[in-house]
Amino acid sequence: MNPAGIAAGGFIGTLVLTTALRAASALSLTRMDLPFLLGTVVTVDRTRAKALGYLMHFVNGQIFAFVYYAVFLAIHHAGWWWGALFGLIHGLFAVTALVNTLLPLVHPRMGSALTSAPDVALLEPPGFLMLNYGPSTPIVSVVAHIAYGALIGGFASLAG
Repeated sequence: MNPAGIAAGGFIGTLVLTTALRAASALSLTRMDLPFLLGTVVTVDRTRAKALGYLMHFVNGQIFAFVYYAVFLAIHHAGWWWGALFGLIHGLFAVTALVNTLLPLVHPRMGSALTSAPDVALLEPPGFLMLNYGPSTPIVSVVAHIAYGALIGGFASLAG
């Protein structure tokens, strides 16, 4: 287990997670566009928001990979199974607290349950389990995070 293996696992894991979420969106399983949500935090330009959002998402993928690494070091275990377990916890946190509760608090262009009709267009709030983006959104998100975690754990154990 070394940092280069974690970085590689974080990159591949984020690539798979992002591709799974984008494919789910194209297949009408979810309306969630995570890079767009992230990018609109910093710009109102929709095209630029997507590009910046993808960059922010890959940076976040590396940050979370090194959080997993810290936990692997603390428990003296790594592997795809441990990574999948962390991915499950990460995914459940993302669909409940992170995107549903924390993102609307810091996102300047996202509505909330308390928002009235404003003068400027706002993004739809995710809602509980992000169900406002479609009934399959929580399942798709959690499964994609499990795959992300499994890849980080797998790369961590392979990089010995």
